[in-house]
Parts: sequence; structure tokens; C-alpha cells
Amino acid sequence: MPKINGNEIKPGFVLEHDGGLWAAVKVGHVKPGKGGAFAQVELKNLRDGRKLNERFRSEDRVDQVQLDMKDQQFLYETDGKLVFMDSATFEQTELDADLLGDRRPFLTDGMTAAVQYYGDEALAVSIPQKVVCRVAETEPVLNGQTASKSYKPAILDNGLRVMVPPFVGAGEAIVVNTELFEYSERA
Repeated sequence: MPKINGNEIKPGFVLEHDGGLWAAVKVGHVKPGKGGAFAQVELKNLRDGRKLNERFRSEDRVDQVQLDMKDQQFLYETDGKLVFMDSATFEQTELDADLLGDRRPFLTDGMTAAVQYYGDEALAVSIPQKVVCRVAETEPVLNGQTASKSYKPAILDNGLRVMVPPFVGAGEAIVVNTELFEYSERA
């Protein structure tokens, strides 16, 4: 594993620190009036989700970990486990549904997701940033309304609630941002 200086840490870097794997979420560089500069880093444990705030000085050396990213196709869910298939080897892998967290409803059969591996251990699952969903239920469309700053609540076919513009009606397909959980555009 390559070692990097404490001031080289950037958001998204994965570090081996205190016997665990941590992802750098936020990094702030601080130069106090007295003493040396340091990087204030918010870390998130990739195995159990704990958070930690740590200071790294420029002379501190930390191990940067490279994770393997594999595109895998989602097949089905059984007993709280998500079953993915590697498109190249057709090998099936069972992963905890907790890896997706609150983005789980966006995962549909046949969707391709990026799974991050550290050796043989799956640490994270990333789904596409934008997915197409169908509006199951919302208030009716009113004539004369155009795209404006006002939004109305809608329930999607996967059970999630999002705010949509007034011109979107029930049964329409829309694009939803999976990171922000909000309407993006019509499909």
C-alpha cells in the first residue's frame, strides 16, 4: 500500500487507520497562527459506518488503500441479502442490503451497480446517480400551470415520496436523482 503525507488526503480517499478501513468524507486544511498546519479529516468506517474526526500533520504518514471496482448486475433479494452477478465470470455474490442504505428502493432487477471490493470483501455498492421511476400517485394536473418554483408531493412506484413540478401527473415516467432524492427531469 502506498503511504501518503497527511496533507495529501482528499475527499474520497480510502485509508487504513487504527486497524480499520476509513473513507475521507470531508477534508479541511487548517493553518493556525501558532504551530504547524494540519488537515482536519472527517473519516467514515467502511465496515461499520462509524465516524471519526482526525487531525493529520504533513509529516504524518498514512496508508492509502486502492479498492477494486467491479460492475455487477443485480439479480434479486432474499432474506436481507442482495444477489449480484459478475457480467464477465457469471459468478454470483450475496451482499448485505445495508450496503445501499436508504437508496435500496432505487435498485431494480437487472440494474448494473458498481461494487467496491477490498480483496474479496465487498465494502460499498454504488447505483447510477439518475434512475427512471414511474409516478404512482400524485395530485391531478391543473390546466394552465407551467414549470414554476412550486412543487407537489408524489409517490413513486418504488414507494418513495418526492416533490415534483405541478405539470407531472400519475403514470408518467420521471428521472430521479438517487443522491438527493429529488425530481430531475421528465423521462
